[in-house]
Amino acid sequence: MKPKSGRKWVVLAALIGNALIATTKMVASAITGSAAMLSEAVHSIVDTSNQFLMLWGMRRASRPADDKHPFGYGMELYFWTFVVAILIFAIGAGVSLYAGVSKIKNPHQLTDVHINYFVLSFAMIFEGFAWSVAFREFRRRKGNTGYFKAFRSSKDPAVFTVLFEDSAAMLGLIVAFVGLALAEWSGNPIYDAAASVMIAVILGCTAALLAYETKGLLIGESASKEVISGIRRLLSKESNVLTINEILTMHMGPEDVLLNISLDFHDNISAGTVERTISKLEKEIKASYPEIVRIFIEAQNWRAHEESANGIEAT
Repeated sequence: MKPKSGRKWVVLAALIGNALIATTKMVASAITGSAAMLSEAVHSIVDTSNQFLMLWGMRRASRPADDKHPFGYGMELYFWTFVVAILIFAIGAGVSLYAGVSKIKNPHQLTDVHINYFVLSFAMIFEGFAWSVAFREFRRRKGNTGYFKAFRSSKDPAVFTVLFEDSAAMLGLIVAFVGLALAEWSGNPIYDAAASVMIAVILGCTAALLAYETKGLLIGESASKEVISGIRRLLSKESNVLTINEILTMHMGPEDVLLNISLDFHDNISAGTVERTISKLEKEIKASYPEIVRIFIEAQNWRAHEESANGIEAT
């Protein structure tokens, strides 16, 4: 499965699952009056909206480069992911917190609690399916890298956003189930309200983590250390290169890396040889790292490069 198609399937699976879950939760909340169930319903509605935004962002990011955006629109996916994080915090966590606090102030007994149990069990099945799809795709992409390191170094927010949303949803369902069970067992609706507040905390933490990770992508992150080291090794093998002055990379999208290189070539080679060497290096780099879409190689004396980098006027 190609990365783009795998990413789209992850988002579509989450969208379908959350849409079904949100409908059943809303019905159950209206019948039983559960604050925790209302929080879960809002959570699923927000998640469904988020998946629409992710699909929209993926579509917008796939547009080709033009005169106004010469490096393409890949970073638009990062923008919409940041919007998703804001929605989770502002709407999901905000409404859940409001519902919980309101019920703490004005507690009332739950009715037809067993409907909630049925809906939560139904939601766990669908949420578990969506989570498994996202997890399998994330595991396939991470390879031998550890899970936490893979998340921190991932440049594809579509997959890790859905995985985190679904993980938060599963945890929220467990909290709602426990809160309802305690409220029914004790006859005290405060446990239902407390579950709603806990769901708000879970959503708030998830939103903060997603916003933090997406911010780095939005303002421009470099390619992984492994990719940069590989490029450096490839350049070092070229006999016409005297010194590697600088290697700069930036992700313009999940599979779109911009590469800028400054090289000092041997003085005894011709301009034509420099041009042929640059073309050769570009082909080798793109063959080894297909995610590098654009390469700019500058021929510059190493001393002049250092003076320029240090703000010293060349003489």
